[in-house]
Amino acid sequence: MRLCIFSGSNAGARPAYREQAALLGTALARAGIGLVYGGASVGLMAAAANAALAEGGEVIGVIPQSLIDKEIAHTGLKDLRVVGSMHERKALMAELADGFIALPGGCGTLEELFEVWTWSQLGHHDKPCSLLNIEGFYDSLLAFLDHAASEAFMQPQHRSMLIVERDIDALLAAIRSYQPPHVTKWINKG
Repeated sequence: MRLCIFSGSNAGARPAYREQAALLGTALARAGIGLVYGGASVGLMAAAANAALAEGGEVIGVIPQSLIDKEIAHTGLKDLRVVGSMHERKALMAELADGFIALPGGCGTLEELFEVWTWSQLGHHDKPCSLLNIEGFYDSLLAFLDHAASEAFMQPQHRSMLIVERDIDALLAAIRSYQPPHVTKWINKG
């Protein structure tokens, strides 16, 4: 099993973000779960990757050539896959992974999560999509998603497809036990 981590290329303002990213990398390696990520040597993504590597875990980085040119590629990876674009990066990461975890991050993290979650809603895959809600980082986003569902812009079954946990062990247990719901096609009634 491999899980793809989407996370910030920055460490964030709170030490807990980096600490939990590293603990997640350690937990994945100890559980024999491979880590797929964006291949960088910076931010939360590097914290998770370095911790998994330190435990002897499988780590696959996927990075576009343009970011290698900016010298942020993780040079300590045995498996660093270089692609031509961000689109190719996301497609390969999704192909290599059996599920997805978003850690705190910015626009790129959100875009990656929302894309794979949308693919799941459309029935393109049945892999679990999840958030590790460190220090309540995603509380406001979750309130917005609940609002979108209450305003009928998202079906409740689609909203419930996103796994959210604050604890790493609880998150991994939820991912392991994930059963994809029967996806009903969205009907535009307006």
